[in-house]
Amino acid sequence: MNIYIGNLPFNMGEEDLREIFEEYGEVASAKIIMDKFTGRSKGFGFVEMEDDSEANKAIEELNNAEVAGRNIKVNESKPRENNNRGGGGYNRGGGGGYGRRDRY
Repeated sequence: MNIYIGNLPFNMGEEDLREIFEEYGEVASAKIIMDKFTGRSKGFGFVEMEDDSEANKAIEELNNAEVAGRNIKVNESKPRENNNRGGGGYNRGGGGGYGRRDRY
């Protein structure tokens, strides 16, 4: 199971994250997402655990737990949906505004 962990302390490393979850079972991987421009943690990451029952126990016990003064958010990671919520695109419509007059 892939687990999302949010509100992580910015100074936490991947090994620290792994250690927290290893108390509940075997951790296949632990990854903290880093900003590609600054190299600084974005404050969230993912842990993968093979055993779903161990993963569910970790989620249940660690969600809202305090880690280094921050209450972390822990839940099962869901695949990202492609819902085209990005900016730009066509058919965005036009706005009115002050001084706009009818064309005809």
